[in-house]
Amino acid sequence: MTDISQIHPALAFAGRLRAGERPIGGWFCLPEARFAGMVASGSLDAVVLDVQHGLLDAASIVDAIGEVTRAGKPALVRVSVGDFALAARALDVGAVGVIAPMIDGAADARAFVAQVKYPPIGRRSWGAGTAMALFGVGTPTDYLHGANRATLALAMIETREAVEAIDEILAVEGLDGVFIGPNDLSIALTDGARVDVLDPLVDAALDRVIAAARARGKIAGIFGGAAAYARAFRDKGFDFVTLGYDSMYVAAGIAAMRAEIGEPVGEGGPIRGY
Repeated sequence: MTDISQIHPALAFAGRLRAGERPIGGWFCLPEARFAGMVASGSLDAVVLDVQHGLLDAASIVDAIGEVTRAGKPALVRVSVGDFALAARALDVGAVGVIAPMIDGAADARAFVAQVKYPPIGRRSWGAGTAMALFGVGTPTDYLHGANRATLALAMIETREAVEAIDEILAVEGLDGVFIGPNDLSIALTDGARVDVLDPLVDAALDRVIAAARARGKIAGIFGGAAAYARAFRDKGFDFVTLGYDSMYVAAGIAAMRAEIGEPVGEGGPIRGY
């Protein structure tokens, strides 16, 4: 039987995380597959496609996943709240990870895992032909036996309830780890008072989540956003941190090019993000 993690670099991503590598991911919100591929062809280690708050949908992620994968990078998909059916579909078309928002307890985590892991762990339905073709996996049995290990199910921790239940969430069989939404977490922990990902309440919660993940031998990821925040989260010890997002990459590139020709950035404000 073939180890599918050896067939394509994207399928090795989960193993790299478990082995202690600390990749930097990109974040992509736009339904522009070729742009996603361009982002993937750079120095980022992975690209997260955002359905929940971006402009991507079930149709546009198919092409975007293809472009990212053909650039030699893993594509992950953040689905909308409770859309575990799309999570399974994203894996069927070649995503190597799915991020499920607003997982507040073990029951939510079990429902998520059930849809994205094959038996005996879950009950994911068979339909992986597109993923197999994209990765070059030759036989259904190879993919079936390797997919549970090579694809990631990450539960987003974004609420007070989720932090309180973190040990029970991480104990769910088949859940590969957690992924923090620091903006929503800051809103939740301050009872709607502010959005501040460096708030002391958030900082303490992040330490608790990282410690719980370490104790279970599972992955702890987080949305980094601006470089200063991403660096702070890496310094704290997160395994997988995303850096910026598509419109931010454009804005930073324009600013850098203007600086190279000796011109100030100028007026107009930041490029719109999502």
